[in-house]
Amino acid sequence: MGFRGLRFVRGLEAEYRTHLLEELFELKRIALSMGVLIWVVLAVLDSFMIQGVHLWWMLAVRLLVLIILLVCGALILQRRHFHLLQPLSLLCILALGIGTALDIGIAHRVDPHYPYEGLFLVSMAAYFLVGLRLTEAVICASLVLLVYVLVEIWAGLPPARLLNNLLLLVVGNLMGAVGCYLLEYKSREHFLVSNLLQLLADHDSLTGLHNRRSFNRHFERIWRQAQRNGQSLALLLCDIDHFKAYNDRYGHQAGDRALQQVGALIEQAARRPLDMAVRLGGEEFGLLLFDINAEEALLRAESLRQSVTEAAIEHLASDTAQVLSLSIGVAAITPGSGQELSHLYAHADRALYEAKAFGRDRVAS
Repeated sequence: MGFRGLRFVRGLEAEYRTHLLEELFELKRIALSMGVLIWVVLAVLDSFMIQGVHLWWMLAVRLLVLIILLVCGALILQRRHFHLLQPLSLLCILALGIGTALDIGIAHRVDPHYPYEGLFLVSMAAYFLVGLRLTEAVICASLVLLVYVLVEIWAGLPPARLLNNLLLLVVGNLMGAVGCYLLEYKSREHFLVSNLLQLLADHDSLTGLHNRRSFNRHFERIWRQAQRNGQSLALLLCDIDHFKAYNDRYGHQAGDRALQQVGALIEQAARRPLDMAVRLGGEEFGLLLFDINAEEALLRAESLRQSVTEAAIEHLASDTAQVLSLSIGVAAITPGSGQELSHLYAHADRALYEAKAFGRDRVAS
């Protein structure tokens, strides 16, 4: 387990593997095309090197592997079977490796000098060209080597020569495995750095909530989805009452801790996957709720306001209460009812202004 062990925790590992499939799709397509082309060329070369019935057996193996490659290629290129992309890649490389080993064994029945180095190409493809993870590449290469040894024993290759060939193949695989480990390590490192940069770009560094940039992008996407499904949206704009006075009395470090506590309570209110809690700036927060009507949104807003009050964060400099409190403006509309996205934000902003104008520590709509 762990990063150096080329494995993340379960959720992150699943995310990484999905990312890897997307990232390496084009590489797999190119590798498959090259594999088919090289396989056909090798079949032609076989006809010049081997004669008689053994040639027909070799061509039969070539044809069977070619059919497997073409069928897998057709499924991969459709992209409708994306979840099968990795199993199909494994099947292709195993077919190439086992097919190559079988052809070498058949050829060695009549010509001990038939080149066996084609297995190097298959091994290197497994480690570098097909986009397999290290464990997958090592398993494939090991199976191919096992088949090769069994086939060479069947072909009657002298033990000394078999040992020599096997030693070279094993050394080549060890080098490929080391290179594959370093590539996957760097790939995972890049994945973590990219995710971290994305997280920093989309989230507020103090509270961990989404920032305004991320909110604006998510807002438009959820609006379009609500339009398609005919579902309502609610926006809660929240402002901590007299927060400047809080900072002046308790200091900015205490102010940061207070923002974090309030942010955590707002994040808890974003209960469903399409809900979103955001720090819009300073002491202003937002809560976007999907598929909720106006009455339910008011209840959620009141519950949130009470949770901040019940947190009992002392605020003796407040003219409203002795603890930190929250003013909330609520708006809820159904996209497609003749209103635009900007109306939802404008309505919630006016409601927040009313809540602050009529005494703060309250919910308005």
